[in-house]
Amino acid sequence: MPYRVLFITAEYAPLAKTGGLADVSTALTRYLHRRGDDVRVFMPYYRQVADAGLAPWPVEFLQDLEMTLGEHHYRYRVLTGTAPGSDLPLYFIDCPALYDHPAIYAETDDEARRFLLLTRAALECTQRMGFAPHILHCNDWHTAFGPLLLKTTYAWDQLFAATRSVLTIHNVGYQGVFGAAHATELGLGDASWLLHQEDLAAGRINTLLHGIRYADLVTTVSPTYAREICTPEYGAGLDGFLRARGDRLVGILNGVDYEEWDPATDPYLPARFDAANLAGKAAVRRALAARVGLSVSDGALLIGLVSRLVSQKGIDLMVAVLPELVRRGDCALVAIGTGESRYEDFFAGLALEFPARVFFHRGYSEELAHWVEAGADAFLMPSQYEPCGLNQMYSLRYGTVPIVRRTGGLADSVLHYSRDDGTGTGIVFDQYEAASLRWALDYAIRLHGEPAHWSRLVANAMRQDYSWTRQGALYVDQYARLVGPA
Repeated sequence: MPYRVLFITAEYAPLAKTGGLADVSTALTRYLHRRGDDVRVFMPYYRQVADAGLAPWPVEFLQDLEMTLGEHHYRYRVLTGTAPGSDLPLYFIDCPALYDHPAIYAETDDEARRFLLLTRAALECTQRMGFAPHILHCNDWHTAFGPLLLKTTYAWDQLFAATRSVLTIHNVGYQGVFGAAHATELGLGDASWLLHQEDLAAGRINTLLHGIRYADLVTTVSPTYAREICTPEYGAGLDGFLRARGDRLVGILNGVDYEEWDPATDPYLPARFDAANLAGKAAVRRALAARVGLSVSDGALLIGLVSRLVSQKGIDLMVAVLPELVRRGDCALVAIGTGESRYEDFFAGLALEFPARVFFHRGYSEELAHWVEAGADAFLMPSQYEPCGLNQMYSLRYGTVPIVRRTGGLADSVLHYSRDDGTGTGIVFDQYEAASLRWALDYAIRLHGEPAHWSRLVANAMRQDYSWTRQGALYVDQYARLVGPA
């Protein structure tokens, strides 16, 4: 018997994506669907989803529905369609009053209600479907009230009698903190005492905190990050609540969708390759340099960067280190990203100063991201913290050596290369400081100049397997822990 899973998410690639949440939501649910589980994915029908050409159709018995959140009354309907590249059904909550915005996240007064309605609508539509989930799987702050609502507002319904809840934290730094007035919109009634009273007295309500307290299981996206967020340094104020969950907090490293990220089949690339034949990688390197107008010798280290340009990603270290290295001529850089204007301006200025050695694309391009992963020699990810990270795992598959800081999922997926015994899959440094990044980049440049070591390192990297077949099975193990074997 397959598991029945109600999966609620604010993002789903490629329809609505700002980061790893979208990629994981897509890959994990596809894995479960292929495994034979009955997965119902609910997400908002954002404007950009409507513009994506998916053409979903109305669910006949889920039209003209109503919901009241505090003093606010909304009408919504449900559309359905299959996920791109899959026959997995998606269910879209179509509420124009809340989701017809130019971007996924609105930063408006109704932001809390946008995702509270998503969570409650998914549960109520499940009731109308007569779908009794074994697992309610919520993701990040957006849907973190789901476990509490399951235990209170919807506890009367025997449909949910055997349902257990899972909350996956993709980044504890985003918590959904709103004014205490939003508490009335939950509709908890006599169960309102279950809300965190100290926060309410201080005039706020923390959505993620309640998911941590009331989910039957809390997962996060790497084992190291699970340990880190239980400390004051990484817990963003919630470390005490996370420590209190004990063995009900589990770290599961994200997987990679190798159907999308595989140099042997990648449709974006001008040439394809695998570990047995790297001629295609050299061809992509040349094509990438030509495409972005760089003059890069075979001996220079071509560094790739695809990132949100925020402090978490270690951009401050790059500001301190990259100009000197580029000026020295030992490396070149292709960077893709958007974020804080000061960081965008830094990369734009570097490209202006060194047009033959630095290229910067402000924004995001899926095609160019694949070219960078395939064509660069090394990939830069010196994060201050990194719950999991996916680009370092993409890089391993593409033989593009990851240069990372030992934190979160980077620590769990990249092993430092040793010149003594030829083991390791990347270059790893410990301290979050400019001198450490400079050491790592100098080491990469040195190894790149030693073909025997570099070839060994690339071969080690390309042998790694972080497929969802392996990682997804760990989620299934946790489902079994909660509700028994399927």
